[in-house]
Amino acid sequence: MSLRYAFVFPGQGSQALNMGKDFFENSSVAKEMFSAAKERTGIDFETLLFTENENLAQTEFTQPAILLISSIANKLFVENTGIVPTLTLGHSLGEFSALVASGAIDAIDAVELVNLRGKLMSEACSKQEVGMLVSLGLDDKTVEDICQKQRDDDKKVWAVNYNSDGQIVIAGIKKDLEELVDVLKDAGAKRAMLLNMSVASHCPLLDSATQPLAVKLSEMLKDSFIAPVVSNVTAKPYNTKVEALELLPKQLVMPVLYKQSIKNIDDMVDCYIEFGHGNVLKGLNKSSTTKPHFNVSDMASLQATIEAIKEL
Repeated sequence: MSLRYAFVFPGQGSQALNMGKDFFENSSVAKEMFSAAKERTGIDFETLLFTENENLAQTEFTQPAILLISSIANKLFVENTGIVPTLTLGHSLGEFSALVASGAIDAIDAVELVNLRGKLMSEACSKQEVGMLVSLGLDDKTVEDICQKQRDDDKKVWAVNYNSDGQIVIAGIKKDLEELVDVLKDAGAKRAMLLNMSVASHCPLLDSATQPLAVKLSEMLKDSFIAPVVSNVTAKPYNTKVEALELLPKQLVMPVLYKQSIKNIDDMVDCYIEFGHGNVLKGLNKSSTTKPHFNVSDMASLQATIEAIKEL
């Protein structure tokens, strides 16, 4: 029986200086994709990723950089193995990398698309000071009830990323989040910490970004998926352009159901392969699955993963 693979892709926050450098220095495919991405967006990805600068922390640059490296990692793996995923799944921004892996959008089109997505998110948040924080050690309902009570008191905070059991990210107005830290700790949170984010992802504050994103999506998406993509919005697979056009704009303003997605698909796959810098999703997956988890973040891990899956 052939193995069933879930290809998984990280989102914003996984970026780091020099990510993708090993690919760039050792792969003509990577060099070509860097060049095509620069030509399309005007972003010098070599400078962005391989020199100290402030742009890598800005969402309009972070998003295309992460997607580019994830897509290179995936392309090199597929070219070396011929493996087709059973399902693809991404965390937030990673859902767009998953679409690339599923053949639903060209990689360079997707780089342009998420560059626009980052700009739209920044514009939506530009008139108010916003942010995100992570809560550790509280169950979902407790966090949701706390956020609802805060909104009843005219605060703007929402639970937006269900990363793993006991880890939830909250987005909203920064001053409201700052006040929320002590509320969460008083409720028993092991930790409540503001994140270094300039946008408030996956909440109603991004509503103005949904329509422009939908227009660009309509131009770029194909109606041919080699594998279903698991939606962050529903935690269920989809495999048509019509579904994607409905779900991806909603993803901007609705929570990322990441841990729910892993639990929903775990019986459908035999292992997870993470493409992109680091292995942040491996840590998140520990509370939701015991299946093997591999990562492809450079040439060495590419070869190690190819060898490891031969043993399964």
